Amino acid sequence: SFCFQIGLNVTQICLTKECTEDEIVEEVLKLNDDPRVHGVHLRLPPASLTSRVLNALKPEKDVDGISDLNMGRLVRGDLSKGFVPPRASAVMDLLEKHDTPLEGKTVLLIGGEGPFGVALQCLMERSGLVALKNQWSSKSLQSQVCACDSTYFTYFLCINPSVNHLLPVCLTGGSVEYIVIVIKITLYGNVVRSCSRWLQAQQYQPWHLQCLKLQPLTPVPSDIEISRAQTPKPVDQLAEEIGLLPEELEAYGRSKAKVRLSLLDRLHKQPDGKYVLVAGITPTPLGEGKSTVTIGLVQALSAHLKLNSFACLRQPSQGPTFGVKGGAAGGGYAQVIPMEEFNLHLTGDIHAITAANNLVAAAIDARMLHEATQSDKALFNRLVPSVNGVRRFSPIQISRLHRLGINKIDPASLTPQDVSTFVRLDLDPSKITWQRVVDTNDRFLRKITVGQASTEKGQMRETGFDIAVASEIMAILALADSLEDMRTRLARMVVGTSRSGQPVTAEDLGVSGALVVLMKDAIKPTLMQTLEGTPVFVHAGPFANIAHGNSSVLADKLALKLVGRDGFVVTEAGFGADIGMEKFFNIKCRTSGLRPDVVVLVATVRALKMHGGGSNYVWLSPIHSFSDVVELNNQCTDAEIELVCQMAKESGASDAVPCHHWAQGGRGSLDLARAVNEAASRPSNFQFLYNIEMPIVEKIRTIATKVYGADDIELSPEAVAKIDYYNQQGYGSLPICMAKTHLSLSHMPDKKGVPTGFVLPIRDVRASIGAGFIYPLVGTMSTMPGLPTRPCFYDIDLDPVTEEITGLF
Repeated sequence: SFCFQIGLNVTQICLTKECTEDEIVEEVLKLNDDPRVHGVHLRLPPASLTSRVLNALKPEKDVDGISDLNMGRLVRGDLSKGFVPPRASAVMDLLEKHDTPLEGKTVLLIGGEGPFGVALQCLMERSGLVALKNQWSSKSLQSQVCACDSTYFTYFLCINPSVNHLLPVCLTGGSVEYIVIVIKITLYGNVVRSCSRWLQAQQYQPWHLQCLKLQPLTPVPSDIEISRAQTPKPVDQLAEEIGLLPEELEAYGRSKAKVRLSLLDRLHKQPDGKYVLVAGITPTPLGEGKSTVTIGLVQALSAHLKLNSFACLRQPSQGPTFGVKGGAAGGGYAQVIPMEEFNLHLTGDIHAITAANNLVAAAIDARMLHEATQSDKALFNRLVPSVNGVRRFSPIQISRLHRLGINKIDPASLTPQDVSTFVRLDLDPSKITWQRVVDTNDRFLRKITVGQASTEKGQMRETGFDIAVASEIMAILALADSLEDMRTRLARMVVGTSRSGQPVTAEDLGVSGALVVLMKDAIKPTLMQTLEGTPVFVHAGPFANIAHGNSSVLADKLALKLVGRDGFVVTEAGFGADIGMEKFFNIKCRTSGLRPDVVVLVATVRALKMHGGGSNYVWLSPIHSFSDVVELNNQCTDAEIELVCQMAKESGASDAVPCHHWAQGGRGSLDLARAVNEAASRPSNFQFLYNIEMPIVEKIRTIATKVYGADDIELSPEAVAKIDYYNQQGYGSLPICMAKTHLSLSHMPDKKGVPTGFVLPIRDVRASIGAGFIYPLVGTMSTMPGLPTRPCFYDIDLDPVTEEITGLF
């Protein structure tokens, strides 16, 4: 009743007398992981209070205050996180009730071994008492007790070891009942104190970031040498520095960890920080260093300007890592470390996507086989099997029945027509849009034939493989804002069309629940760090042509809460501004509800020269309305840099600065960091390029004319038919994700600079309904890269003794 009066919920866990130490520890560990439990009182026999049991309990839940860590805190005098043992506190309360000051008095403490005796002696000495200890079996015990003289206000206190209870005896009297009450009050006070600390920890915590020092060398070593020369902080230390709670972290080794989405609930009232996008001009085939700029910028902001900042990057595919481009961890002294872990398996997200994608592909072919070789009745009996004489629909089957307009839940109540409608997806083999994926550049998988074995009963068809990051599931991962949202998006993925012209979804296949199970860990962003110890989220990596080419919405949202109101989240968009940045604005920002405060446009003189250069070059004109700050990678002469900076400002950029982060790290991007900080202080005038309710054709035309500089668009008959079909199915209000070459503003890769006088041809129009966009095809798009004559893997190897990787870049 006392607990109820003060608002405590108490649960008593009773163990058998014969319970083992392992069983006690198992129960303690369960209580550790239960967020509803704020304190644990171990009311166990002394023999069961072993060091292993005591130290299995989280110190913040040890309201008895007797674990090693809490005892150490007490001895050291640090009670900001620990607890005073309730019995020791009760004794001190009794002693302090006397009118005479305690300082200088002597106490004889009889018994009291273990944590309680240590705590009591520590508290007494801190109050100015002189504490003497003796044992019940000591020969000198009688003489010491007799020496207690009330004139000098000396006490003796007895601890009965047989029942582990305090029996206070003092020459001025003392009540056992009073002591018991004080013990309870102190114990419950510790529980309340623990709960208060927990509530305080749930609030936003200021950062205490300990940055790593860089010592740049000249000439700049290889990326992997630089990465290996820097020892990253333990990821749990980094997490604590930026205000993450231990229960929000799932470590994958020493240097990377998943971050749980519960963080969004905890900090939902916390204002977002500033949102910065790094985009680039139309690049050379090897890219222009957007990732390097992103990392250099956050290193400058956090390590040098002492502003909270977070980088949000895409996870690289192993295709380019082993192909021609190499890794994507940045470069030089602006990298994510360890770069080997970043560029290879990371935390397995791409493998999860591969498994989920290929499960859908397997379900499609298996369903077509079974429908082709079984009657309606046989299909129904297998899809809804009898278990102990009873047939029941699974929840996903009930959902399909409702979508079909069959509002029945008893399998026996279905008519023969109902059964036929329910069991037959009737997929048209020529209109299956779903392909298998693998995370390797393999040109010979672009077109294959499946079903050639005799066991498949002649159900052969042509299909193909995409690279894993081209899967719609990757785009869904990047755009989902919760586990439930991802579940909904996975369910509505269209995998093909029935012979009657109706879309067939993953939910129709019955596989969507299994997909979210495969993806349940992949939805959590991965925490890593830069060379200077600043935080990075690595999450998702959708193709930038048939998808939107941006890291995840969730990574951005988590980071925006963590950096605080005055912090910065810097994310990047794939390919050039005409592709990645346009899709960031009109797809990602629509989905997330976030709005950018600053755009950094990366330019290199190398790329400008490739595009034609010259005094009459107008490379900014098609995109100047998006740009706030132009960053110039320093790969040219001072005169060239000055010219480009001048032209950028004349074209509308708020500033244009050269950067040296590749050679100097964050210190080389200080001018950029200051320019971004200045630009972020001004009001943003962000507007979407088009109204989402515009007709599909008009949305395509708007992008083509306003972003690419085309005179108009030209739709093929197939594209017109597809648009009509999507309008009929209710997909007309989806945003547009243009699939075109990244090597030119036009559809012609060899047309550099700013082409004019062209009409953009739309060859086909497809849809990623789960991800939530329509993607017109401009020319031929390859979704499975091939390997060059000499791939990167020629240089990649492992030292079998040190296990160090060589050849990655």
